[in-house]
Amino acid sequence: YVENISLNSFIENAEIPAYDFSVKLKNREEILSVMISKKGGHIVESSLDREVKEEKISEAEANDIGKQYLSDKGFAKMKETYFIKQGNIVTINYAYNDNGIVVYPDLIKVRIALDNGEILGIETSGYLNSHKDRVYKKPAISLEDAKEKLNEKLDIKAENMAIIPTEWKTELFCYEFKGSVEGKDFLVYINAETGKEEDILVILDTPGGTLTV
Repeated sequence: YVENISLNSFIENAEIPAYDFSVKLKNREEILSVMISKKGGHIVESSLDREVKEEKISEAEANDIGKQYLSDKGFAKMKETYFIKQGNIVTINYAYNDNGIVVYPDLIKVRIALDNGEILGIETSGYLNSHKDRVYKKPAISLEDAKEKLNEKLDIKAENMAIIPTEWKTELFCYEFKGSVEGKDFLVYINAETGKEEDILVILDTPGGTLTV
C-alpha cells in the first residue's frame, strides 16, 4: 500500500508540535500528506487530494464509514454533528459523546469521498487538545427551569446536555435545545449551573450541508 515515506519538516511552533510527512502510495498518483504529533504519535491531520467525479454513496453511508474509521483508530463514542459537502466530498464534524453529553471541544473532522467511501482526510487537533476525563457536577437548575429561559415561541425538537467551548478556551456545561421559530432552526445553550443563556446558533440546511452560524 505504501511505496515511500519522506519527512518534510518538524513543525515545532504549532499548537501541537508534529512531524510532517509525504507518503507515496503504490499505484496511486496522489500524495498523502500526514502530520504526526511528537507527543503520543497521533495523527493530527492527513489529506489525500483527488478528484471525486460522482456521488455513489449517501451521506448516511459516509457517516457510518466515518464512525467506523474513527473507532478503528481508537476514537470511540463519536457523534456526528454537522457536515459540509463540496465536490462530491463530505466533511463530517464528530464530537465526543460522553454518556449522552455531547462534548463539542473534543472535535474531529473527517473528509469522505462519496464515490467509494474512501477516507480523504482527518483533522484531530480539537480532540487532541481538549479530550480528558471529565467530572460533571449535578446541574444546579433543572431541565424544566432551563426551558423557562427559552423564547416561548421556540418549538423544541430535541434536548440534551452538552459541553461547549468559549473564546477563552474554557468550557461550559449546558442544556442544549434544538428547536424552530417561524420555520428557522436554532440551537440554544442554557448554562446548567447558572441558568444563563450562553449561546444561540442558527442551523442552516443548505445544498452544501448542515451548518451553524
